[in-house]
Order: sequence, then structure tokens, then C-alpha cells
Amino acid sequence: MAVEKIQVPDIGEDHEVEVIEILVSPGDEVSENDSLLVLESDKAAMEIPSPKSGVIKEVLVKVGDQVSQGADIVSIESTASTESKPSAAAEEKVEKVKEEPKAVKEDPVKTPVKEEITKTTTAPASTPVVSSIQEVHVPDLGGDSDVEVIEILVAVGDEINKEDGLVTLESDKAAMDVPSPAAGKVTAIKLKVGDKVNEGSLILELETAAEASAAPAPAKEEKPEAVSASKVAAAKPAPAPVTGKTQLSEVKVPDLGGDSDVEVIEILVAVGDAIKKEDGLVTLESDKAAMDVPSPASGTVKSITVKIGDKVSEGSVILELEAEGEVAEAAPQQAPAAQAPAAVSEPVTEKATPQAGAGLASGQTKGATTEVYAGPAVRKLARELGVELSQVSGSGAKGRIVKEDVQDFVKSRMQGASSVLAPAAGAGLPVIDDIDFSKFGDIEEVELSKMHRVTAQNMTSNWLNVPHVTQFDEADITDLEDFRQEQKALAEKKGIKLTPLPFIVKACARALIEHPQFNVSLHSSGTKLIQKKYVHIGVAVATPAGLMVPVIKNADSKSIWQIAAEIAELGEKAKSRKLTKDDMQGACFTISSLGNLGGSGFTPIVNAPEVAILGVSRTTVKPVYIDGEFVPRKMLPYSLSYDHRAVNGVDGGLFCTYLGTLLDDIRLLAL
Repeated sequence: MAVEKIQVPDIGEDHEVEVIEILVSPGDEVSENDSLLVLESDKAAMEIPSPKSGVIKEVLVKVGDQVSQGADIVSIESTASTESKPSAAAEEKVEKVKEEPKAVKEDPVKTPVKEEITKTTTAPASTPVVSSIQEVHVPDLGGDSDVEVIEILVAVGDEINKEDGLVTLESDKAAMDVPSPAAGKVTAIKLKVGDKVNEGSLILELETAAEASAAPAPAKEEKPEAVSASKVAAAKPAPAPVTGKTQLSEVKVPDLGGDSDVEVIEILVAVGDAIKKEDGLVTLESDKAAMDVPSPASGTVKSITVKIGDKVSEGSVILELEAEGEVAEAAPQQAPAAQAPAAVSEPVTEKATPQAGAGLASGQTKGATTEVYAGPAVRKLARELGVELSQVSGSGAKGRIVKEDVQDFVKSRMQGASSVLAPAAGAGLPVIDDIDFSKFGDIEEVELSKMHRVTAQNMTSNWLNVPHVTQFDEADITDLEDFRQEQKALAEKKGIKLTPLPFIVKACARALIEHPQFNVSLHSSGTKLIQKKYVHIGVAVATPAGLMVPVIKNADSKSIWQIAAEIAELGEKAKSRKLTKDDMQGACFTISSLGNLGGSGFTPIVNAPEVAILGVSRTTVKPVYIDGEFVPRKMLPYSLSYDHRAVNGVDGGLFCTYLGTLLDDIRLLAL
């Protein structure tokens, strides 16, 4: 086994680049494509992969060295002599093989080319490979123009797969990776970091390879010339006629109402599914709501570009859909069949070219200097964010670290810091230490849903920042209940369930108009109030995912029937997690009703920036002294919590009394 030196490959226009990390040490066993070291220019960082398997004998550079193309990096004792770099004579033979297929058997060339190309040049009867150069352009940018190229993720010579990221573009709204439309080899990059591009701008040229079908009667090895052009042409199936009008299109995340980095919590389709227009594709969850993204057209799902846990923003590609109703684009034209034997791609001697993601796909690089398995883009991101990658857990194949792992690590650290500091900032409260409850018996740790975590954070913030006062009262709703029962038949005819809640919503809307000091929000400066001229009422709804508060807009101008129908509609949307951001925004006042669940009263927490909330408990029958005697009446207990910075106690008492008057005599709601 010979000891060879590995050199710095072609690094583009850069001349002197810095060695920022060495990933191997003498004695390490490496496989082909395992990363050896990381180089960094003023534009990007790249990993240098090993062109062969073997044992590292000596590392010839150190961190901080400046190297250029051709500089020696390491010496390696190869474990397979046939993988050595071909000599000039061997390359001459390769050229001869390309020009004279007859010489393949008598003068074979052993070169470290891709397996399918080697088979084609040494056995004409096997499947030939036809290559073509494909231009890759910037896709639809959703109306954006002059978008900046902030990162180039590949280099000339890289072998890439379909959907691998090529470049990262950044507009004033979001950043996106442009995926490769096909697998192949990068032959030229037509832009640089800092360029401004638009839809249709040329990104790079890609050498793609497609296999032609084998001939029905393979030629004998000793007579490769027997594979005639006519046979190859006959063997290659003619392109099937387009019988249906279809078009492959990308489905992207729609307008999220200003939200970004929204989490994908569920994927509702699979590759190959036939779907209809408006069918749900994925479920996204923000801090405030979950929503399904509907399909814009009917068709068949060809590929899915997101996975559960991904963070997406407006314009992010969700999947590729073969949509019905439009003609598909023609397939790339193949090389002429008459030249099939000579049209085989020229065998390319594989160089130690820095490949995008080489370090990501190579598994665990055995290096004494680091136990971190991450690619150059990830390492660059980590350096920019000040993250020590050894502290980050990788979620990629074989434990590799991807960008999302770094981002999640930073986010978790920031949230952890805020969760520790928030109580101290709010009231100087000490943090409650965790206890090992397993000492006392069996336990199970259950992860809180994102909605549950957000609700808990909001509740803590509201409780610590709002000086609460709660007043308790009750209303005689005997007449209201009698009236409601009388309307039962009409409600069934309308298909509406008429509960006491619509009457309470209507009464609260009227009370907010009568007592406008409850329809305000405090300015953050603490020097002024924002008086609202509209009346929107939030109604708390318990769902399996957590507490949600959809909002009934302009409740003061709607009838009891309209409010009842809207409560039912929003409640169903909440339980099926289809509420939109607009459905949950803009409340002036909130009602939390326990209905028949029990209890005679509770203290609801004000939902800031609102200044008041009404808690409604279970109706009970009580004896009430009327006209000299006790009579049974249906009494509804309620509790009003308010922000004492905005509302005085007298105002709270007046609001409770006025609300009780409206519920006692619902005829007043019609005035």
C-alpha cells in the first residue's frame, strides 16, 4: 500500500484561504469523501473531502495556515491501490476509450470514475449514460425582485442530488434556499455572493446524466462494434405521448399575516397521493394558532420538501404538485440515438473537489481534534452565532448537525434565559428547583404542546404584570332561561344551538359601550390609554391542544342569532385547529365560561393588553326573597377581573351591576 499526499483541490477564484479546522489526526482511518479539514475564504467555508479510503499518516498543515490550490494537506496510506489518481498516460487512454470504443476490451482503464460510467466504457452491452448540460434558473420569487444572493452552497465539480440547496437568497421578508431540479454535477456557477437576481436569472450549469434502456440483445464483449446505432435507437423507448394536461408546480406557504419561522407540526399528504383543490397539505403552528395550508389545485403529490419540525415562512416551498388542467413541460431532449456509443459522457477523473454537504453525508469523521459532524454552511452559521458545536445535538443522518439544530439550540438557550429571568424581572421571585420525583415512585415525562407552553408563558406574564382585582356577583337569569327554552324549536329550525353564552356576549358588548373605561388598553409608556371605538369580544374555548380564544368582531351590532351561529362556527374551527390569525386578533374583552362544569366562582386572569375579563360559572337554583316570600330562581354567578391601573373599584362595581341588570331583563338588550 502506497503513501500518497492529498492536495488542496480547485478552490475557484480564491488564492490564499485559511485552515480553520483540522478534522483528522495521524492514525485515523478515513473513508472516501470523509472530511479532512475546513478552509475559509472571505466568502465561504468549505470542507475538503478525502478522495479515497485509507489511514492518515501525517497532517501537513495546521490551523491558521494559508493554503492555495495544490498545497499538500495530509499524507494517506491508501487501502486500495486501484483508487489512486490516474497518471497522464492513463488519462490519455481514457481519451482513447472515448474516441475508439473498440479498444475498451484490449486496453481497459482503471479510473476512480462513477460506477455507472466505468461500466459503460468497459462493457458496451451495458446501459449507456447520456449526459446533457442543464441551466438552472431562479424560480418564482412570489413577486420579489432584486433579491440578494447571501450564500452559495455548492462549488464547481460538486456532485449533487435533486432538491439539494444550491444558493441562498434573501429578500426583505425572508431567506430561501433554491433547490436543485435534478441530480448531477455542477460545471459552472454564474453568480456570486452579493449579486442581485430575479426570477429567471441563471444560477449555474448542471451536467445531468440519464440512462438509456439496454438493447434487447446485448452485444458480445469481444465485438463492441456490434452495438449499432439502429439497435440503440430501437432499444430506447420513444417518449410517451402526453395524454393528460398536467403541469408540475411548486406549492408554497401563503401569507401568514406577518408571522415567520412557523413550525410544521403535521404533514397531511404523502408522495403519490391524489388530492383535490382546498384539501389540507400541512398544518402549521405559530405562537397564536394552528392552520392547515390548502392545496391551490387538484393533482398528484410528486415530492414533499418539508418535514415535521421544519420552520417555514411565506413563500417557502411545501411540495411539488402535478396539477391537472395544464400541459406539462417537455422532457429534456436526449442525445441523438444514432451516436449512442460515442455519446457516452467523457470519463471524469474524480478530484478531491470540495463538495457541498460532503461533510454532512460522510458520516462520522474520525478525528482526534473534534467530535463535531457538520458541514461548512453549518459551521459558518455557528461561528456567526457564537455557538460551540460540540454542545449541539445533531438530528441529521449519523448524528450530523444541520442548520436547524444550531437555530433550535440558540432559541432554547434564549428561551431558557428568559424563563429564568422573567419571574425575577416581574416580582423578584426565585426559580423553583426541579425535583427527582422518580425517587418516590414511577413517573412519566410528557412534553407540553407548543400552544400549552405559549399559554403558560402568557398567563405568567399577565399575572406578574397586571395588578388584578376581582369582583363577584350573580344575575337572576330565570326569565332569560324561560325565553331561551321557548326559542328551542326555532333554534333547531335555524340549525343553531342557542345557549346562554350569546346572551352574555351581547350583554357584555352593551356594558362596554355604557362603561367605555373597560374598553381600553394601557400604553407601554404608562402615560396614556388607548380608547377603542369598536367592540370585539373574545370567547375562551377549551380544545385538546390547549386554550384558544377566537374573537367575535363587532358584537354590539350583531343579533343574538348571529352571535350564536358565530360562536358555534369559531368553536368548531378551534377544536379542529383551523382558526386563522385573524380569527384570534383584536379582542377588547374576554369571556371565560365554565358552563355546567361546576364551581360557584373563580378568578380569571386578565388577558393583557385587555384590561378586563369575565368568568362565568354554573347556574344554580336558589331561594330569592321577592315580594315578601322566597321563590326559587335560577342564579348565574360571575366574576369580573380587571387591571387596577386602568379601572377603579367603583367602575368595577358599576359594570357588574349593569351587566346583572341586562341579564335579569333581556328586553333591555333590544333597546
